[in-house]
Amino acid sequence: MKIDVQSLDTFNKLAHEGAEEATRSMTQMTGIEATVEVTKISLVDREDLGEEFGRETEFVGVQFGFEGALTGKTVLIFERERSSEIVEALVPGGNADESMAQSSVEEIGNIMMSGFIDGWAEYLGTTIDHSPPTYIERTGKDILPGSPDTNERDQVFVFSSEIQWEGENVSFYIYMVPEYEPLTKLMSEHRDEEADAIPVEKLAAFNQMTREGTQRAAENVEMMSGIETEAEVSQISFAPIEDVPKQFGEETYVGTAVEFTGIPSGFLLVLFDEQSAITVAEGLMPMEMESSELTDKHKAAIEELGNIMTSGFVDGWANVLQRSVEHTPPRLVHDMGQAILDPLAAQLGQHQRHAFMIDSKMKTEDLEFESKIHALPNEQELRETLDDLDLDRADQTEANVDQLF
Repeated sequence: MKIDVQSLDTFNKLAHEGAEEATRSMTQMTGIEATVEVTKISLVDREDLGEEFGRETEFVGVQFGFEGALTGKTVLIFERERSSEIVEALVPGGNADESMAQSSVEEIGNIMMSGFIDGWAEYLGTTIDHSPPTYIERTGKDILPGSPDTNERDQVFVFSSEIQWEGENVSFYIYMVPEYEPLTKLMSEHRDEEADAIPVEKLAAFNQMTREGTQRAAENVEMMSGIETEAEVSQISFAPIEDVPKQFGEETYVGTAVEFTGIPSGFLLVLFDEQSAITVAEGLMPMEMESSELTDKHKAAIEELGNIMTSGFVDGWANVLQRSVEHTPPRLVHDMGQAILDPLAAQLGQHQRHAFMIDSKMKTEDLEFESKIHALPNEQELRETLDDLDLDRADQTEANVDQLF
C-alpha cells in the first residue's frame, strides 16, 4: 500500500480537528479556555510508545476502545497533580470525594472523546462505535494503551495532540492508537493518485534503519568517553511545517545545529536540556569544571560532543542509504527550543508545507542525562531516498543493512 503527503496531511488534520472539537466540549462543560497546540502522526516502535511522558510522572485519564472503519484505542490524559483543578471547575467540591473526582474525569472524557471519534466517522462517511470510558491512573508511558494489533508488528502509527490550558502551565493530551492495517488501508484510499507516493512499508523500514545512525553516534560517544552509551528511541513524525517549533516549547536547550547536504538534505540538531548539558559535559568530557552552572567550558564541551555525535549519525545514515551525506561544521545553539527551531522551519518552509521529523534519544547507565537527535530532511528528497530502498527483505529491517539495497 502507498500513502502520500496529502493523505498524511488529511488524517493529521482529522486528528487535529477532532482534538479541537473535544476541547470545545470541555470548555462548554468547565469554562476552561484551552487551545490545541500541536497535532502530529508518528510511526514509532511499539516498545517506545509514550517515552515522552518519562518514567515518574503520574497521570489520570480515560480510555476508550473504538471499532468500525477504524479499530483501536484512544486515551485522554491529565497530569494527576493538575487534574483536581479540572474536576473543581466541573464539580465545585468534587475533589473532596475520590469516587466523585473519578466520575468527573470520566464524564469529561466521555463528552470530549465522543466529539473526537464522531469527527472521524463523519469525514469517513461511516459509523465508528466506541466503548464506555474506562478510568485509568498510571505512571509514565504506561498511561498509553499498547497497540491493539493481534500480530507482532514492531511499529505502530499514533496520533497525538497536546492541549494547553490558556493562562496556566497545564497541558492535557489525546492519543489515538489505531490498528495498523485498517489505518494504512484508509490512508492509501484517500491519497492523490497523481501525487508522489511513499510505500508505507518503506517508511517503516527507513524508521528502523535510522537507528543505525543513532547507534553510530552512541558508539562515537562511547569511544571518546569510555562510558557505555545506547541508542534508545527512534521515530518518524509528520506535521505541518509551522507546528514543528511548537513541539519544542519554551524549555531551554543547549546543543549543536548543522545543515547536511546530499539526498536528502536538511538540518540535524543535537540537543540537551541545560541540566543534562552540565551533567554530560562533566561526565563525558575529560576536563574539570569550576561551576555547577552552565559555563563557557560546558558549552565548548557540548559543541565538541555535538560534533562527534553528528559525525556518527551522518556516517551511519550515509552507510545505510549508501549515499554521500556531508554536513556543515556544528554551530552551538543555546536558547528556547522554539527559538532554535523557528529559523530552520522557516527555511524549509520556503519549499514545503509539511515536515518529516526523525527523532532519536541516547542514554547511558552511568549518567542521568537525556540527549535528543532531531533530523529535518527535505520532504521531496526524502521521498527520493525511500524510492531507492529495496524491500524484498522488508521483514528483516533489523538485519544486515546490505540486504536491504
